[in-house]
Amino acid sequence: MSGLLFFSKKQRYANRLLAALILVITLASFNLYGAHESWFGSPWLNFLSSLLPLVLIMLAGPLIYFYVKAHLDQSFKITKKQRRHFLVVIIDLVPSITVIIFIIGLLLHVFKNSNGPVWGSFIDKYNTYADIPRWASVSLYVWLATRYISTAKKQNAAGNGGQVVNYKWLQQLLRVFLVFQCIWFVFLIPYVIPKYSDKLLDAVDWYPIYIPMAIIVYWLGIKGYMVSQTVGDIKKTAAPVLLSPGTIKQVILLLESAMQQDKLYLNPSLNLDIVAQHTNLPPKTISLVLNQHMRKSFNEYINGYRIEAFKEKVVQPQMDSLTIAGIAYECGFNSQATFQRTFKQVTGISPSEFRKNMLQVH
Repeated sequence: MSGLLFFSKKQRYANRLLAALILVITLASFNLYGAHESWFGSPWLNFLSSLLPLVLIMLAGPLIYFYVKAHLDQSFKITKKQRRHFLVVIIDLVPSITVIIFIIGLLLHVFKNSNGPVWGSFIDKYNTYADIPRWASVSLYVWLATRYISTAKKQNAAGNGGQVVNYKWLQQLLRVFLVFQCIWFVFLIPYVIPKYSDKLLDAVDWYPIYIPMAIIVYWLGIKGYMVSQTVGDIKKTAAPVLLSPGTIKQVILLLESAMQQDKLYLNPSLNLDIVAQHTNLPPKTISLVLNQHMRKSFNEYINGYRIEAFKEKVVQPQMDSLTIAGIAYECGFNSQATFQRTFKQVTGISPSEFRKNMLQVH
């Protein structure tokens, strides 16, 4: 199923992320079941299973989050900056790195072969406690993905240009992982306590974790592939709403007038309905022009004017007594966190860095 999704021609980028997620879960299951069934019984296979990183659960969280983003926005691509999310995989690579260091030490006669059990004991203990950041990582990204879907639904409430968005599938996906996280948490508490760890494994082994993981693999593969095929068909049948060039030009002029002359963006409570009433334009028409022709969401469009206003105000002498947050509120932002995040996304630097740079120039 991972292969079918990876080479699927529909929603190619999103499906490749889902394929990678399925592969990550499958490899972790394969690693444990292989050890349980003594598939790695020979010295060479045992050596390879220790050397090759089959457990890469730290990748699962970012893959879930970026799959959700890519499924909702076909133009989405993981940027160089966003690739940093995957650097946490170093937590999963420590056992393999430890094996490599030990082998190099043996070849250089720095370590003795008799030290092997000590290194093996370190890897076993490390793998036990590494499950804590693994659980935390998946939980964090499931929460971030849930927030992203909620925000996307609000932004698209006024109309999405004929695009049918399958929120139900994404919400099901996140609920499944949320249930799994709860099961994992119940298992994890006694597992990381030394005096209960062996008792737990003797009683139930890893079945409470790896049976749900096996179910998730099959469900993600089959359901994900079915969704990937139907999404393409829906988009083909959805009739796009076309606006005449004259209408588009008129909408853009009215929006620019509302922002540049009337400065509607200074209203912290500004929303699509307020702009529609001010310009006497249908909300859906405004959304269509912004989304299809200006390639911006409503919030991106409004916040663009607010950021430009901040850039102008921050260098004015009368603003010296105000904090950065105070100036942001003067420009229409009603949340410091939203302002900080939006400003850095647009300019690439923080507001404080921008203010410092501009004061140096002036």
